[in-house]
Amino acid sequence: MKKELIRLLCRKSFKYTETPSFKLVSGRMSRFYVNCKPTTLCARGMFLTGHLIFEAMRDSGATAVGGLTFGADPIAMATAFASELKGQPVNAFSIRKTQKDHGIVKWVEGDVAPGEKVVVIDDVATTGGSTIKAIERARAEGLTVVRAIILVDRQEGGMENIRKHVTDATAIITRDELVDCWKNEPGVA
Repeated sequence: MKKELIRLLCRKSFKYTETPSFKLVSGRMSRFYVNCKPTTLCARGMFLTGHLIFEAMRDSGATAVGGLTFGADPIAMATAFASELKGQPVNAFSIRKTQKDHGIVKWVEGDVAPGEKVVVIDDVATTGGSTIKAIERARAEGLTVVRAIILVDRQEGGMENIRKHVTDATAIITRDELVDCWKNEPGVA
């Protein structure tokens, strides 16, 4: 499944150039561009992602999975669906970027309650900032974050930063794996 997802990401979500051509949120230029949404929102990508994330969290004791909207949302939903298919259901949740200012004011939406063990996920980690924000907001709502799982680690310090907040943090796919596929597998670039 992982190799198939790497190929799918290379076809739909990854760009690579020899010279820095892609502007990042930070403003700096990069040789790599990763936008997982075309992959995580397609049927096959959703299937592969959900199963791989579920396998990576299966032994965590978590009852729910989610992260900062919008990057984590399709991954959380796919993981919850895959978990039900495997007979070990975990719920999905979403963490808002801005706090709701009406009704019940909260950061987290979903079927989760304070004290529950959860896994925080994200589609891509560069510096880890959005994942760390999700971890902090989940904890502010009383959730116990037991693991962080990133779909694609850009290998630019993000995982190390995330581990300062959750020691049990892992990535499913690395930038190096995407570059290797991009350069060596016919038909993906």
